[in-house]
Order: sequence, then structure tokens, then C-alpha cells
Amino acid sequence: MKVANKFGVMLSAGVIAGVAMMGSAQAATELTVYTALEADDLKRYAGEFNKQYPDIKIKWVRDSTGIVTAKLLAEKENPQADVVWGLAATSLLVLKGQDMLKPYSPVGLDKLSPKFRDADNVPSWVGMNAWMASVCFNTVEAEKHNLPKPTSWTDLTKPVYKGHVIMPNPSSSGTGFLDVSSWLQMYGEDKGWSFMDGLHQNISRYTHSGSKPCKLAAAGETPIGISFAFRGAKLKKKGAPLDLVFPTEGLGWDMEAAAIIKGTDKISAAKKLLDFAVTKEANQMYNKGFAVVAMPGVAKPVQHFPTDAESLMIDNNFVWAADNRKQILSKWQGRYDGKSDPK
Repeated sequence: MKVANKFGVMLSAGVIAGVAMMGSAQAATELTVYTALEADDLKRYAGEFNKQYPDIKIKWVRDSTGIVTAKLLAEKENPQADVVWGLAATSLLVLKGQDMLKPYSPVGLDKLSPKFRDADNVPSWVGMNAWMASVCFNTVEAEKHNLPKPTSWTDLTKPVYKGHVIMPNPSSSGTGFLDVSSWLQMYGEDKGWSFMDGLHQNISRYTHSGSKPCKLAAAGETPIGISFAFRGAKLKKKGAPLDLVFPTEGLGWDMEAAAIIKGTDKISAAKKLLDFAVTKEANQMYNKGFAVVAMPGVAKPVQHFPTDAESLMIDNNFVWAADNRKQILSKWQGRYDGKSDPK
């Protein structure tokens, strides 16, 4: 009987422990996080976050910048996301204008560069890193077609490149939009659209992904892909026959940024993610692929990026780009969308 009682006590303890574990699992918070981060980085980002906050599970919803932005706007009256972590600052400015973001000052905000945060006293978004335009040039394919390596954006309008250039569609790709908005700022609107008219003559197709033109160049499917430096450097490191070209007129760029979506019922967990997003540890994580990050003094040189990467970035007017986004995209679609990949 004592043995039976003993086993009974043990069973009760096991049941209690099991219930406690179930309760703990149920207590874990799941955050729905919308993002345009590269898909192969999502596990790493969540893993680093969970080192500090193991009780918060991230449920990623990932797509290209334009698609994520459109999804958020469509859900304005019934938000499905709790947090955005890794979306263009220009997109977050559009959401801010629609009163869709919950202002919050993360712990450690004062350590960020002022240009990597919303200008309000209590910011609606905070920056993470800068991603910049570049041209992925396949040296093997270029030699086959006897193509010289371009050094400037205007080089890409030369007849020799006809049918050999691929770039992202700005309606669906943040990289595409930073290209278009930066060209309009660099050249002025009239000359900017004139430049794009000339470039369009040489474009074989517009993709719906910012990284895809570089991936296609790396695979030898096109000699030239207008993309962004992070993806080009990563592919070159893996052995792709690419040269990264940083055009002499300057580089368009945008910030990846984070924000809390207004109306979330998981505000405590959402604030913890924003707190993490501005930490030194997070900025070191961003620096694995991006040469410029939000916290000064953290970034170390990234292989295949120019050492003066930040100095090549144009003085980007994010507010202007966000305010004119709808008009710019409408005009672009009317002129060039016929060469876009099917959606």
C-alpha cells in the first residue's frame, strides 16, 4: 500500500508538473510580425530576439516591401499585424500618415543616429539599417555579349545594353521604389523621368523582388541586375561571377525600420521587440549584411561593400518620397509596367 501511495504521489506530482508546463506554454505570447526582410535571415533575427525574450514567439508574415505595405493599408480597419520589423522607412511614413502606428520610445533610443528615427519626440518608427542600391554585373555574361562594365546610372541607357538589364518594379519592391525616388531626386523630376524612359528601352523585364535581379545576374540569366548591395555582396561571397557597381552619381537608399501597429492587444510584447530592435546586439546583427546601421560606432566593414559606403548615399528626402509615393507609382506604372513579370 505504501508503494501504491508512493506511486500515486509521484503521478500527482507529474500531472501537476505537466499542467504547469502547459500553462507556461499557453502564457507565451505570439507576435504577428510583418516584414520585408530577406527570407533567409528570418530565423537568425528571431533567434537573436529570443535569447533575450524566450517567452515571445514571432510569427512572421513576409513579402516584398510594396506587397507588405499594401497589405497593411488594406487591413487598416482590422489590423492583423502587431509589429513591423524590417520594412522601408518610406512605407512606415505612409502608415504614419494614415495614423496606423503606435508611437513609442524604445529603451536606448538616444543611442541611435538622429537620421535613423522618426523626428517626433515620441517616434512612430525607429530605423535599423540602411540598404543601398547597386548594380550586379556578371563578368562572364558581359564578356559573351561584349558589354563594358558601367560606372554610372546614365551608362545603363546606352544602346549597347539593350535587352541586358533587369530591375525591380517599384510598386512591389522597396528597392525598386528607392531607385525611382532617388533618380527623381538626383536628376530632378523632368530629367529623372527622361532617364527612366531611356533605361526602359534597355530593360528586358521588371521583377517583383528587389533581390531577384541580382540573383538572376548571379545565375547568368542576365548580365546586369539593378538590385541592392547586401544581396550582391552575399552572392559574390558565395562565388558568383559578379562585380558590384556603385554608380558615380550616388546611391539611392532606404532604411529598414520597425514600428508597433496601432490597435495591437499585445502591446507589452510589442514594446519588448522595439526595445530589442535598437540594442547594440541587434545592430551588430544587422551589420552582418549591412554596412550602415542605426547605432553609430557599431558597424564594421562588410566584405565587397565600398569602405566609404555611407558617403555614397544621396541625401534622401524620405518625407518627400513618402508623400509622393502614390503619384510616383501611378506614373511609373502608366509608362513602364508592360515589361513587368506577372504577379
